[in-house]
Amino acid sequence: MDNRAEVREFLMTRRAHLTTESAGLPAGTNRRVAGLRRSEVAMLAGVSVEYYSKLERGAIAGASASVLDAVSRALQLTDAEHSHLLDLARAADGIPSSGRNRRRAVKTAAPRPSLQWALDSITDAVAFVRDQRQNLIATNALGRAFYSPVIGDGGRVPNLARFQFLDPAAHDFYPDWDLFAEMCVAVIRAEAGRDPHDKGIQDLVGELSTRSDVFRTLWAAHNVRTHGSGIKRFHHPVVGELTLVYEELALTAEPGQVMLIYSAEPGSPSAERLGLLASWAAESSVRTTPPA
Repeated sequence: MDNRAEVREFLMTRRAHLTTESAGLPAGTNRRVAGLRRSEVAMLAGVSVEYYSKLERGAIAGASASVLDAVSRALQLTDAEHSHLLDLARAADGIPSSGRNRRRAVKTAAPRPSLQWALDSITDAVAFVRDQRQNLIATNALGRAFYSPVIGDGGRVPNLARFQFLDPAAHDFYPDWDLFAEMCVAVIRAEAGRDPHDKGIQDLVGELSTRSDVFRTLWAAHNVRTHGSGIKRFHHPVVGELTLVYEELALTAEPGQVMLIYSAEPGSPSAERLGLLASWAAESSVRTTPPA
């Protein structure tokens, strides 16, 4: 990824999202561009127009933390967007982000036994580990049943982004497909900013950009986000509609990997359906286990 181009496009798209009204500036006349002018962002950030223009051309190397903070405030960046800007600046300065090693090999090996044990100990919720390339690294038993449309026949490492954009079944599995698509791309964009030398991410972005018009359009928007926590709706082929809350936990022993836990409100219809899915998974396991 071209760091200067990433910085340029990110700052330009953030500037285009703002209005004079939201920035507390007079509208004026003869506005030929969407959003704020460079001069207006520079004024709000307390830097010269020449310096801000330099930043927006992608020359962010050497920018101080105070300047980046001021630009973030001027552009009204979210916490995720501010972190992304700092990641881009670190990359320009040659500083690895998040303690990750550069150019490491793509890891597809089985998870550590203790990590799998931890997942298996979670029985009433969907629990899984994914890496920064959206690969599904490990799941608990309920997670395997829940993500059966994604895992398929197990012919290759299941990938949440490929399923989202390349598998027609995703439109059934995700009732809010458009929202999920935006979230997926924004998470990948943030990961790419944290680790611009990750060839696995580069290859994934290249593949999806080539094969999906929607992905290509969303990628060009330069939106970023983190998962954190929230609510999602699913339609599982076995038990139907599920509304689940999720929590994302970073795995400090495996930089770049996160554990996500999807659970249902106790006593809700979704909790009942999760229980049915767990029973279905247990019965399926018994049917497919060969006799001793």
